[in-house]
Amino acid sequence: MSEEKRKPRNIQEVMPSAEEVQRELSKAKSMDDFFGKEGIFAKLFAHTIEEMLETELSEHLGYEPYEVKGRNSGNSRNGRYGKKLRTSAGETTIQVPRDRKGDFEPQVVKKQVANTNELEDKIIGMYAKGMSVRNIQDTLQELYGVEVSPTTLSAITDKVWGLVEEWQNRSLANIYPIVYLDAIHIKLRRESKVETIAVYTVLGVDVEGHRDVLGHWVGDGSESSNFWLSVITDLQTRGVQDIFIACMDGLSGFKEAVLAVFPHTQIQRCIIHQIRNSLKYITWTDRKAFMLDLKTVYQAPTRESAEANLRQLAEKWADKYAVAIRSWENNWEDLSTFFAYPSEIRRLIYTTNSVEGYHRQLRKVTKAKSIFPTPEAVRKLLFLANRDILKKWIMPIQNWPLILNQLVIRFEDRLMI
Repeated sequence: MSEEKRKPRNIQEVMPSAEEVQRELSKAKSMDDFFGKEGIFAKLFAHTIEEMLETELSEHLGYEPYEVKGRNSGNSRNGRYGKKLRTSAGETTIQVPRDRKGDFEPQVVKKQVANTNELEDKIIGMYAKGMSVRNIQDTLQELYGVEVSPTTLSAITDKVWGLVEEWQNRSLANIYPIVYLDAIHIKLRRESKVETIAVYTVLGVDVEGHRDVLGHWVGDGSESSNFWLSVITDLQTRGVQDIFIACMDGLSGFKEAVLAVFPHTQIQRCIIHQIRNSLKYITWTDRKAFMLDLKTVYQAPTRESAEANLRQLAEKWADKYAVAIRSWENNWEDLSTFFAYPSEIRRLIYTTNSVEGYHRQLRKVTKAKSIFPTPEAVRKLLFLANRDILKKWIMPIQNWPLILNQLVIRFEDRLMI
């Protein structure tokens, strides 16, 4: 066989074009045509792996195929052998290059290993960190010298969609002593227009003291109490029977949405949100003095002393800042819930910082995505980011046994341990 005939195909010849993939997709008549061992995704995956193996062998030998410096080097390429792999796309066969000395040890697909999702995991891991398709392509090119088409990357990342649906629809615990409800906002393209959309998040604390994100719900516009009602209803459908304390911001109608589904839930409005809203009406020159007086309200040891301090705050500032004072008075019932509990529980419920902290971690991932093309793309990325975040949430909340004792006493007719 001539050297020209034996010469490997270049990247463009190896990687299928978008048109070729489209033709293959049009032929598919069953799920096996997509994910079976001879399916479309298995072929795309095999092409990428083979190119990476060729790159590894070139690094091992110290020269590219057919380079002059490879002659009389003491080692050379020695053909290929077939190897079956079981991947998340199904079983496929790849051609693994070898050297004459037999000391080439592939790293992408190690010897004696027949089951590998390593490349897919790396690609999905990069995607989960918020990297764009272009950045993933550049990284793979830099690390392995291989060009992976956007079609292949999309095929790999799309395979997590089943996990997204399974996670979003999984059964939940019967009881969550504490839940935090908040929304994060993203930009989404819909019908050729870019809109700012609320993505609703519920973070729950179960009776074991472990935190868990119960789901992400992509809304149809800005945050609304009507959509929150559908979120709360979904929690009930998935098995939640009782919520003791719900921590939330001051969105109009939010409280009513929760109580419509869980009528015995106590509402705690976020003190931090309330402070921020109050300060919008206070001039810079008065803010320091106003805050000193306001702290005596929300940092009071008891509800009675807090109410007394609120009256003093009103007497001093109501003439000048009536709107700020009225907001505290009108919402006092939901702002003062935490006073009924000891300090260990107060610390957990007086603010929605727990879910806001979670959202800050999500924003580190979503900031690279200026505009999402579809709601599915949003849910897919948030699911992958959540999976990474939850790896660190392995311990229960600090002092949980003490907190649980207090909850059992307070809700003895609803919490049976």
